[in-house]
Amino acid sequence: MSRVRLEIDLDVLRQNFARIAERVSPCSVMAVLKANAYGLGTQPIAHVLIEAGAARLGVADVNEGLDLKDMGVPIHILGAVLPREIAPAIAAGLTLPITDVDSAALISREAVAQNTVVRAHALIDSGMGRLGIPIANAVDVIRNCAALPGIELEGLYSHFPMAYHGEDPYTCAQLQRVRDLLNDLAGDGITFAMRHIANSDAVNNVSDAFTEPFNMVRVGINLYGAFDTRGAQSIALDSVLTLRSELVAARTLPAGTRIGYGGTHTLTAETRVGTVPAGYADGLPLALSNNGHVLVDGQVCPVLGRVSMDYTTIDLSAAPKARVGDDVVCIGHMQNEIIRVEDWARIKGTHSYDIICSIGNRVTRCYTPEKDATP
Repeated sequence: MSRVRLEIDLDVLRQNFARIAERVSPCSVMAVLKANAYGLGTQPIAHVLIEAGAARLGVADVNEGLDLKDMGVPIHILGAVLPREIAPAIAAGLTLPITDVDSAALISREAVAQNTVVRAHALIDSGMGRLGIPIANAVDVIRNCAALPGIELEGLYSHFPMAYHGEDPYTCAQLQRVRDLLNDLAGDGITFAMRHIANSDAVNNVSDAFTEPFNMVRVGINLYGAFDTRGAQSIALDSVLTLRSELVAARTLPAGTRIGYGGTHTLTAETRVGTVPAGYADGLPLALSNNGHVLVDGQVCPVLGRVSMDYTTIDLSAAPKARVGDDVVCIGHMQNEIIRVEDWARIKGTHSYDIICSIGNRVTRCYTPEKDATP
């Protein structure tokens, strides 16, 4: 068994999905499973979410999409596609983004060659500045793309860069621009079965993003009970995550002992000191050095000195009976205490996505209940 384990509660995952679906009803929900479901494990997460009612799955690129192609629901590539990725993506039946005229022409040509019709969604850059058809010339581009053989323009979507601010002027302007675009295209007889712009931040902060004309939302981080620290948390969601380790050493060290690389902490009194076999290679932020804590025996135990790659040293003064092999909770509940993903994000000066995606590959992912971990 791994010294560090990430436990993922699939029952809580189902519960979170149900609460999100209720919040955005009657919109459907696309579950976004980018980057191996944010590092939690795509396959077991996908099976549970489809069973819970996810209409579609979203991923970042074609390789991620190919891993999910047999799940029985549409798989959306939400980013751009490279020319060399188009043929295998079409062969696998993935739903592709239309981001510009040139890539649309390549998709059309390959679809005709494979004697098939590709379902596609037009990605509109309404203010993100990253990918997609600039909204200023989107009408003309989409008119041209709609005329291409082998492409069914099933949907249109855009993305918010600042939805955690709520319905501020920038986000409201994005919404209006996309609404105007949909109206202009409808005047040309071009309509879309699916219209989506809301991400997790918008589901919590921008209710207009999941009302008409929009009929689908894309949710990622909220599925796991984590939030962007800058926005509101308008849905009651629970964390699915517990990051757990154990004590590998428990020693009483004298006053004056310097702890860790750089000797950044010096004991001022004789202290019971523990060592946890988990470090920044496992996802513990370096920023926890002399600044964070873990839970042992239900007690808060501060980090002493610098977090290293494989080990973290802690003060066991609050847990004097702790011994080698005792449970250590790095993220999650223990008795009456809790450490949240958002707590680490604030200490590190980052967001929850970074914390979850940084949990290392050598950390064993465990799913409860175990029977749901495989199809």
